[in-house]
Amino acid sequence: MSVEDEVFRIQKKIGKISTSSDGAGQDQALDLLKALQTLNINLEILTKTRIGMTVNELRKSSKDDEVIALAKTLIKNWKRFLASPAPPGTPKESAASKESNNSNSGSSATKSSSATKSNSSSGKDKSSSSSSSTSAISTKDKREEKKPAAAQTTFPAGGMTDAVRLKCREMLANALKIGEVPDGCAEPEEMAAELEEAIYMEFKNTDMKYKNRIRSRVANLKDPKNPGLRSNFMCGAVSAKQLAKMTPEEMASDEMKKLREKFVKEAINDAQLATVQGTKTDLLKCGKCKKRNCTYNQLQTRSADEPMTTFVMCNECGNRWKFC
Repeated sequence: MSVEDEVFRIQKKIGKISTSSDGAGQDQALDLLKALQTLNINLEILTKTRIGMTVNELRKSSKDDEVIALAKTLIKNWKRFLASPAPPGTPKESAASKESNNSNSGSSATKSSSATKSNSSSGKDKSSSSSSSTSAISTKDKREEKKPAAAQTTFPAGGMTDAVRLKCREMLANALKIGEVPDGCAEPEEMAAELEEAIYMEFKNTDMKYKNRIRSRVANLKDPKNPGLRSNFMCGAVSAKQLAKMTPEEMASDEMKKLREKFVKEAINDAQLATVQGTKTDLLKCGKCKKRNCTYNQLQTRSADEPMTTFVMCNECGNRWKFC
């Protein structure tokens, strides 16, 4: 039986165990996970069988600590495998080494008949295998040299700054863990680290602006009335760079946005109060433009026994004055 068929067989059994309502079969589930751990599963098998989602469902439904721990280990290993696939030169190098071994065994069997030919072919095979091995070692060294350099630029080790950033990442991860984590999404710790990295890259330090930005993201992600923001970020609809720079208005829920629009409309209506039209007259002369096109209103601004105050506005130049 091939590895792919074996994975399909194990997947069916795990699916039945995870969907059972009584929670039985945990010992069998543990044996199946151990069997998966021994199989040589590659990228093609992972994508065809979707065994990762099945193991994740078992992890959520199981109450056995050993099953949960082993399922987490398998999922973590597969995620690392997907994140760092083997370089394209590796299969060719392994094939070249196999061919060199076969040629060496064949040359030893026919050594009595053609000694010179076997020596020349083995020499060529050795040179090709040595060149391929040296190239493989050089590529691995280059990758190993690049990895620590990238880690130093993004998150340097040591110092109080690291302690602050680690605490902020923990706060963001706790906010992302509230509620159910959507299937197929990355772990909350990874998403929190990516978001914190985007915020840190904007400010380049951990001052008060950085901390306020972290607090704002945590409050909005934990808001039970705004679950859409958290799910959109976890599923990738909103990237870490976008969420790091969002304003409070952009992060608000649809309900809050509608409420804000309502308040804005009410404020505009209150500001645009109905003005008293007044009475037009040509009896009053504007002292500024000397024209007799005015509008006046009379209001009681003092006590009742005092005369009313007349407010006048020139319709030509906008000049205003009052008299009693």
